[in-house]
Amino acid sequence: MAGPPSSSPSSSLDPRTPVLIGVGQVSDPIDGPRYQRLSPVELAAAAARDALADTGADPGAVAAAVDTVAGIRQFEISFPGVAAPLGRSDNFPRSVAARLGTRPARAVLEVIGGQGPQHLVTELAADIAAGRGEAALVFGSEATSTVRHLADAPDRPDFTESAGGGLEDRGFGLEGLATEYTLTHGLTDAPTQYALFDNARRARLGQSRADYLRGMGELFAPFTTVAATNPHAAAPTERSATELATPTAANRPITDPYLRYLVARDQVNQGAAVLITSVATARRLGVDTERWVFLHGHADLCERDLLDRADLSTSPAAVMATRHALALADIGVADLATLDLYSCFPVAVSTITDAFDLAADDPRGLTVTGGLPFFGGAGNNYSMHAIAEIVDRLRRSPGAYGLVAANGGVLSKYSAGVYSTTPTGWRADRSAELQDQVLALPAPAQVAAAEGPATIETYTVKHDRGGARTGIVVGRLEATGARFLALAADDTTLDALSSADEPIGMPVHARRADRHNTVEVSRP
Repeated sequence: MAGPPSSSPSSSLDPRTPVLIGVGQVSDPIDGPRYQRLSPVELAAAAARDALADTGADPGAVAAAVDTVAGIRQFEISFPGVAAPLGRSDNFPRSVAARLGTRPARAVLEVIGGQGPQHLVTELAADIAAGRGEAALVFGSEATSTVRHLADAPDRPDFTESAGGGLEDRGFGLEGLATEYTLTHGLTDAPTQYALFDNARRARLGQSRADYLRGMGELFAPFTTVAATNPHAAAPTERSATELATPTAANRPITDPYLRYLVARDQVNQGAAVLITSVATARRLGVDTERWVFLHGHADLCERDLLDRADLSTSPAAVMATRHALALADIGVADLATLDLYSCFPVAVSTITDAFDLAADDPRGLTVTGGLPFFGGAGNNYSMHAIAEIVDRLRRSPGAYGLVAANGGVLSKYSAGVYSTTPTGWRADRSAELQDQVLALPAPAQVAAAEGPATIETYTVKHDRGGARTGIVVGRLEATGARFLALAADDTTLDALSSADEPIGMPVHARRADRHNTVEVSRP
């Protein structure tokens, strides 16, 4: 296919300018008519093949041009000591590359977090702009549904393989996400931690429990409409706001204020890939300029650790990253034609909608996939699917702009990208300067061992499948204002957390017990 004519707007670009030229997505639902029992490597490789073909050029020639492959970690390789029931590759990126028939000079395995896809696209695009590479293939996948489905099957597959070769393994990236202190006080899972944020936001807005639950349903109902028409969605069922906000056997309480339909769905078989090259390489390969999509704005910021954040109802880092990416692109939210806000839990979306005055029923929609609870929480790789969808939409609307806002950790790591087919040179961001501003934000004093009168700053109550409850409180000592974590001491306190009109601000008494703090609503 012929390259761009000399009169095209892209003809004056620096040949090292990065450009997205191929995207791919695949899924392998266990109840589908063509279920193939694909491994994570096979899912990622299938998506990568689609990305190579999506360029419109010779896939073999495109594959041969790839000098860097970068993989997103699956859940089973995201934490130390976690078993892989069906086995796994010892070098995920090179296992995928081998299936494509390419031998890249560099292979990267990214840290955990949903920011990973956008972060890698930004980082590798910057490398290309600086002349440190010419073609980078980024991919990820999850086969959690297959692993659960076949773990005890008599004919279960073995996904173990040894790829060999060099690997830039960046580690897990767990720093700041969990400590012995947080773990001993029940903060062992993402829903529980995010619930603290959503309850803090509800109190800040002065809303009742019922009104806030209804609002979360109204926020996510349009997401289900998108998921219902997405062929790769894991739960393609349109649901009303009332259905999302009504407890049922299927929509059971997870952790206050969340019901099952309001949290990310982790049982998926999905893969996605994105191919980035220099303009010179895209021209050499003969990729038509109509398939080119440019990264106009980008930012990567990290939030302070959970207990170091002055306001637990929002994330300054997420807002600053999104705002800077838009500013770098020289546009505002009103100029976006399409956007995808990371949606693992409602507060991840509302943090951005609050800051940019976006309504739940914005006619552009707040997701292009259906979101993590309905499209599926494809592990750390969800936003690779969002990027692929945004690229596809922008090609059909030349000159329009799209935003991908990707979140990782506990509203901890945020990567934002603004895309358009409009040609642009590489634009360096000011993320390092903004990161210094985030770290300079005030942090409340903390105390590990809490004793005495206190008030509740935020809270949640976890529910297990057997009906057992665990109450978790972020409190402030009356005497000093120091922040602490605690567990509910008794059923009376649990009942108060679950039924009081407004537990936040409620007086409690804190005590140190063994290795953790407890609080009770009745003073001694």
